[in-house]
Amino acid sequence: MELVQLTADKPDGIRARQPERKPPWLKVQAPGGPNYVEIRRLMRDLDLHTVCEEARCPNIGECWEHRAATFMVLGDKCTRNCAYCAVSHGTPTEYDPDEPARLARAVEKIGLNHVVITSVDRDDLPNGGAEIFAACVHEIRSRLPHTSVELLIPDFKGSEAALRMVVTARPDILNHNLETVQRLYRMARPGGSYPRALELLRRAKAMDPASVTKSGLMCGLGEEWDELLGAMQDLCREGVDLLTLGQYLRPSASHLPVARFYTPAEFDDLRDAGLEMGFRHVEAGPLVRSSYHAWEQARRGAPA
Repeated sequence: MELVQLTADKPDGIRARQPERKPPWLKVQAPGGPNYVEIRRLMRDLDLHTVCEEARCPNIGECWEHRAATFMVLGDKCTRNCAYCAVSHGTPTEYDPDEPARLARAVEKIGLNHVVITSVDRDDLPNGGAEIFAACVHEIRSRLPHTSVELLIPDFKGSEAALRMVVTARPDILNHNLETVQRLYRMARPGGSYPRALELLRRAKAMDPASVTKSGLMCGLGEEWDELLGAMQDLCREGVDLLTLGQYLRPSASHLPVARFYTPAEFDDLRDAGLEMGFRHVEAGPLVRSSYHAWEQARRGAPA
């Protein structure tokens, strides 16, 4: 029987059942191989950030040893404070217009065939930093025309003009994570909006019907199974091609607790359900994150 403890630090005084120990399938080896050390040094030398580090991703050792990393542009301070996210929030510094060029140099030095670029939310900027995303695509393509580029973007507060800047840059994959079900949105993402996230994905596909769009959901925040399937169906209706499903892990005691751990078999069932709904590819598993095996997702999601 799984031992649970009651926690009372959830927003609005909600109490949740928190699993006491992580199950064995969530244990990972501590990072520290030669590629990991090299990539970490390179990030420091070029003054770049990765979501792998900022969000404390459990796959950092595996991905960096495969010379894969997810870059985080526009600084390391987010203007929002999502209750599940480990990225620091506060007042950001001025963004650096030379950052895309430095990022492209890093991609070239690491020798990436597929690169993922995300950012903190920058609600303080007129276009939410959309210009930087577009510039990153152009800089990488100018140096490495055969490297595919995936952008994991914020919602830009619903700005259609900002989204168009990103779509016009023609990334190989455009990703915006829904993250959780509608009922839990206000609790988990107080600065976001469930309908706005879906609208962004719908608009992106309408702006470029040939584009490959992607989204992801966390499991274990307190959603019901039917709610999870409903969110997947909502994404499918908006034409999303690629879907990721992974276990939510609590970054610290000040973040939302884990309501429950999904088993590998349950993730298999979710993957099968997603494929039946019509997604082109579904990456589902306890340790899956938005960028986990992104290079494989890009290959499987490419048009035939």
